[in-house]
Amino acid sequence: MTGRMTERPKKRSLTLRGHRSSVSLEDAFWEEFCAIAARRGLSVNALAAEIDEARGLSSGLATAIRLFVLNDLRAHKEAR
Repeated sequence: MTGRMTERPKKRSLTLRGHRSSVSLEDAFWEEFCAIAARRGLSVNALAAEIDEARGLSSGLATAIRLFVLNDLRAHKEAR
């Protein structure tokens, strides 16, 4: 196991539709989330706002971002 497997989440600041917010994400999730936003030509805030709008009330934003990243990675794996 690498050190990344035991990292604690860090608070990340976001602005969603003009309102400041924060999520606690591990570096690995944050880095991949930023890469996905860049690939899509979006800012991190814009992508987070899209996820926030789509998530409903059943999960928190950090969880929704983690699941989004996981689904994106799975989709790219299947496309190979």
